[in-house]
Amino acid sequence: MTRHTEERAEQLRAGLADGLEASGQLTDPTWRKVFETVPRHPFVPEFWTLAGEGPRRVTSADPDWLDLVYTDDALATQLTDRVATSSSTAPGLMLAMLQALDVADGHRVLEIATGTGYNAALLSERLGSHQVVTVEVDPVLARLADSRLRRSGYTPLVHAGDGREGYPGRAPYDRLIATCGFSTVPAAWLEQVRPAGLIVCPLGWGTVRLVVADDGRAEGRFLPAPSHFMTVRDAGTTGTPAHPGRPEATSGRLTGLDLAAVAEDEAFRFVLSLVAPDTAFAFERAEDGSVTAVELWAADGAWARTEDGKARQAGPRLLWDAVEAAHELYVEHDRPGRERFGVTVTDQGQRTWLDTPARPVPVAAKTA
Repeated sequence: MTRHTEERAEQLRAGLADGLEASGQLTDPTWRKVFETVPRHPFVPEFWTLAGEGPRRVTSADPDWLDLVYTDDALATQLTDRVATSSSTAPGLMLAMLQALDVADGHRVLEIATGTGYNAALLSERLGSHQVVTVEVDPVLARLADSRLRRSGYTPLVHAGDGREGYPGRAPYDRLIATCGFSTVPAAWLEQVRPAGLIVCPLGWGTVRLVVADDGRAEGRFLPAPSHFMTVRDAGTTGTPAHPGRPEATSGRLTGLDLAAVAEDEAFRFVLSLVAPDTAFAFERAEDGSVTAVELWAADGAWARTEDGKARQAGPRLLWDAVEAAHELYVEHDRPGRERFGVTVTDQGQRTWLDTPARPVPVAAKTA
């Protein structure tokens, strides 16, 4: 890496920090100093941009590599069957989550999903490497991250394993942060985070901030900003449910729900991610851009497709029923933002609620 490149990277880091601060995303001066100190480019020597007609591979030999690294964008860093299975999170979202983590000197942090190692580097710069443990399911990615961290001067404990199990060897932790998507918070985490500790975790299409209580229960609300993370997965898989094709519908009926309300309202799709967890969905459009069909499917075999005012469903959950119930809840409560929703987690399970724990949000029911 030439001196000119390093100087250019330093300028770009400062410029990105200026932009994030001006937009209100970067509010903590301590994190600003960390953000300006830790370079991102050593952790993403190559990546893929996913906009446009298809993935475009970018390497350090490309003239726009460094400029793309220091934009407020997520960068796909691993593709499996042309599906992105690891990435470097957009800096603005990363900072929002780190600031919500509310770390202090002396805190021990467990990170779930090491990815490139950049986020672990930020935590190590802030707290000291000896205070950071990071877990990555993909052993190849874990080795790469560990190597890049060490070359950058950071030595957190990098463990190749299933982040859903945490890392009990260094527990208890004061803070836990996850950078891959979940539908439920693993019970093992509640055992490994000390009382009054915090968990910041992507859940559905949002990020929840939970406080662990003395009795092991964890409860808290969602952050207001959108977040879209790759789903937690086993090594060698994509984490995305396979499309079932077009199964024979076991339920068919008319629906009056406007498809555009499902496809184009991002805030509603967050609600949908809560009531129909572990579900993928796709939209079909006419030449004029109007939505002509909505299709949903899940790993458990549930499937639904709606077009021409008619809904068809199959499998163990009635997904379109869940869509309609979610939209009714959404409209009835004045289209609530993420911050009005919360989650309570115990060793017995998880419950999502609106405004207060006394108002649970129903999830898609299984068919008889």
